[in-house]
Amino acid sequence: MNQRDWLCLALAYVSVAELLALQERFGGIESIVHQSESHLRAAGLPDDKARNVASPDEARLSDSLRWLESDAHSIIAYGSDDYPELLSQINGAPLLLYVNGFIDALHMPSLAIVGSRNPTRGGIQNAVDFSRHLAASGYTIVSGLAQGIDTAAHRGALTAGGRTVAVLGHGIDRVYPAQNHALAHLIAASGALVTEYPLGAAPDKWHFPERNRLISGLCLGTLVIEAARRSGSLITARLATEQGREVFALPGSIHNPLARGCHELIRQGAKLTESALDISSELAPLASHLTQTLAVSKPSAKPPIDADKDYAKLREILSFDPCSIDDLENRSELTIEQLSSMLLILELHGEVEALSGGRYSLIA
Repeated sequence: MNQRDWLCLALAYVSVAELLALQERFGGIESIVHQSESHLRAAGLPDDKARNVASPDEARLSDSLRWLESDAHSIIAYGSDDYPELLSQINGAPLLLYVNGFIDALHMPSLAIVGSRNPTRGGIQNAVDFSRHLAASGYTIVSGLAQGIDTAAHRGALTAGGRTVAVLGHGIDRVYPAQNHALAHLIAASGALVTEYPLGAAPDKWHFPERNRLISGLCLGTLVIEAARRSGSLITARLATEQGREVFALPGSIHNPLARGCHELIRQGAKLTESALDISSELAPLASHLTQTLAVSKPSAKPPIDADKDYAKLREILSFDPCSIDDLENRSELTIEQLSSMLLILELHGEVEALSGGRYSLIA
């Protein structure tokens, strides 16, 4: 695959439909990117895209090619063997995927877990428990790296030593929200970060509803945990239904506003879900099709804990009483970034519990 040619088309935001029309007219990718602007316009490509293909931004191309020099970084072009089978079936499949991590994580039987950015404590625990159980059963857990349910789902999968994929609403060279920087690093180390947006793309608000089609599109099904009636999670569930995928929803208290979106989904035909077994039994026949053709390595159970003085000092400072990360920074002389990474690893090893308001405590 000629990476430069594919990047040229992707940076011009050429769609899959436009690519297929251009291929019918000009043949291969190399021929397309060497056409003049007038020829591209005559083939039906919009003026701005024709101009950007014919006269690409060389600085952005160079930045992207430099990013690809890392062994952990790759791009996947539509129609290639590495392109996820399920994603290729959806309307609006992206032309190119940017991946930081393991491509095979995108080919495993997967379940999307989405929900509120401001969940209840019970919602967080449900997300951790469901993702942990399903990841241990061999499913890749897919979510969006957002605060709340997304973060809990990724962490649950990592705790089980399973794979998890974060679909980003911005360039792969960024992390949003910033407090999930350490989590993103751990996801890439055993699963994958993936996006359709080019390097440098900001986390613009319209990107997130748009990227939700990829979260559902990569997966056999989508589980919604705590969502208000007007919620981005319901957009993901609707997209999953349109894509012919299964939708699962956890019921909740009639007094909990965050249960109303899930109840609405159940009324519309989503499967009322009470246990991870409800999901695995429903998806098992669909998952077998993927697993029969795959032979992938299993990630290591948990990231190792460095046996150094910083971890020892952090354990001494932590207590069973909740403590904010700012207090830990003042008392440990470690940076927020260092603490975030270390606390997450201690959490995955069952030594520390992350509480609301950015506080942490030891687990008895």
